[in-house]
Amino acid sequence: MDLKEIEQQTQQAVSQVLEQAKLKMGDVFVIGCSTSEVGGEKIGSASSMDIADAIYRGAYGVLESHGIYLAAQCCEHLNRAIILERQAAESCGYEPVNVLPQPKAGGSFATTCWQNFVEPVAVEHIRADAGMDIGGTLIGMHLKEVAVPVRIEQKTIGEANILCARTRLKFIGGVRAHYQEDKL
Repeated sequence: MDLKEIEQQTQQAVSQVLEQAKLKMGDVFVIGCSTSEVGGEKIGSASSMDIADAIYRGAYGVLESHGIYLAAQCCEHLNRAIILERQAAESCGYEPVNVLPQPKAGGSFATTCWQNFVEPVAVEHIRADAGMDIGGTLIGMHLKEVAVPVRIEQKTIGEANILCARTRLKFIGGVRAHYQEDKL
């Protein structure tokens, strides 16, 4: 597994999502990641801190340069809790919980984020503005209510399929309603 290639694939994929997602400074981008799937194995069977580090490096730099917070979804062993910077949690009103992710209980990517964030916290639920599911980790529960698929050129990171989404405001009203085009 070429870790530099995984980092570059992640950087490209995140950049492509940001081109379409219309995010602004202070928004939250959630990533759910199976390093096992990236490495060509079944989800949950071959956790890799090296792969997690490559994905973190690829995503974090792009997101940070846009002022967007990275949120890492833990695996089901931690009920898909989220790891993010305390500043992000506080600005969004998310209440921290007490848990420390590990490679086999939380996942390698969440553990890597915990180790690299300035002041990491875990929270149970977020409402992210966009996100990327790497390897079938099911991030939908952490997106705002109206998620819209984002189709990008990058289809995989390593051996894992990726699915991306952004969110939009709800449409309300009936046949007479008009909408702000820049908010679609």
